[in-house]
Parts: sequence; structure tokens; C-alpha cells
Amino acid sequence: MSHVKAGGTAKNVHDSPGQRLGVKLFGGQQVKTGQVIVRQVGMTKRPGEGTFMSRNFTIHAAKDGVVTYTKRRVRLFSGRSVARTEVTVQ
Repeated sequence: MSHVKAGGTAKNVHDSPGQRLGVKLFGGQQVKTGQVIVRQVGMTKRPGEGTFMSRNFTIHAAKDGVVTYTKRRVRLFSGRSVARTEVTVQ
């Protein structure tokens, strides 16, 4: 008879690559139409004038210009008002 017990199963062995999220162009930088400004999960930053948001919440430039970031108060569904960053291209 063998004296080695059966090996258990490993649960945490899958390793997926990073999603490369984050701010790609910072305030004051030049941007061209269609360029990615922010890659994000959810609406942490909001699109403003001169930008648009794609299906996966990525913010793109709608026109050529300079990227700016401003703080904006946004009302939530619950009625609470919170600060959010708005991305604009001028």
C-alpha cells in the first residue's frame, strides 16, 4: 500500500494579464480625434465637451485639441451629490 495521500486541487492557479487601464493622456497634452484619453472600468471619470465614451467606458477625443480635467459635482440616483472628474478637449 502506498503511504502518500492524494494531492488536493489548486484553486488559485489562473493568471490573467493586466488590462492596462488608467489615464493615457494627462491635462495639457495634445490629442487627435479618436485617440484614447482614459481606459477605465465603470464611470469613474466622465466625458465632457469634445469627448465621447465607448461601450467599455473608454473616453475618446471627439476632436483635436488639448486635454483638460475638472472636478464636477454629480447627483447620484440616491440623491447624494459627489465629486467626479470630467474630461474635456478644447
